[in-house]
Parts: sequence; C-alpha cells; structure tokens
Amino acid sequence: MAVRLDEMDRKILAELQIDSAQSLDEIARKVGSSKTPVWNRIRRMKEAGVITRQTAILDPEALGLEACFFVLIRTSEHEADWQRKFLKTLKERPEVLEAHRLAGDIDYILKVRVKNARAYDTFYQALISEVKIYNVTALLSMEEIKATTILPL
Repeated sequence: MAVRLDEMDRKILAELQIDSAQSLDEIARKVGSSKTPVWNRIRRMKEAGVITRQTAILDPEALGLEACFFVLIRTSEHEADWQRKFLKTLKERPEVLEAHRLAGDIDYILKVRVKNARAYDTFYQALISEVKIYNVTALLSMEEIKATTILPL
C-alpha cells in the first residue's frame, strides 16, 4: 500500500536518492526547509517503510566484477518445497544482485555479477547442484547503458 507523501517529502527523497550521505543541513537548504522538520520527515518515512535502508553504491568493475549476466530460468517444479529451497539458494548467493519471478514462458530472471565467464560457470554449477532446474539461459550484457537506483517520484 502506498504511503501518502507531500511535495516536501518527495523533495527530501529525491535528495536522499542522489546522495544519502548529505548532512541534514544540506538537505534542508536544498529543499527549502530547516533541519528539524527534515529530520522528522525522514524519521517518519523510515518508520512507514518508505526508506528501507541507506547504503553505498559501489562500482562493480572497479572491484573486478566485470561480467554481468541475465539468467533466464525455466523450471518444471512448482511445489512450495522446491520454491523455498530455490529462494533460499538465491538469497545465499552474493553473485545474485536481483531475482524476479515472471509471468510468461520464463519462470525467473536473475541479474548476476561475477568476475568473468569462468566465475559464472562456477556460480551456475553451484546453482544446479542445489536445486533442480529444467532450463537455464545465460545472457551476457555487452554494455550497461543505464543503471540507476533512483526511483521516479
């Protein structure tokens, strides 16, 4: 359920999405308010679950994680036990940056970040040893054209 936000809340969120390390004074100045009301609004949005966490965004290539694969998974298994084991396996794999259950011919899509193709194969072998999967297709991203964590407000 969506939380009611006013224009000031949206301005604060926009600033936090750009750089959450900004001081309250900086944010207040940019949104045309003072520090205490901004702090109160941020606290309220955290309590309401609008702000789930604040983190640093790292450059994967600077860390040697140069290969990004999109992994399409089809399964013939749809039982609750299989799904629990599959989701547990995905959550335990740090290479999996995103996982989505889909409508249509493909059951799941994963965004996987690894050092190279050999590292992807190691990930793949570990995945299929943990859970039964009917079909896996891996697509190597040749170029990242756009990537953002900034949501449209």
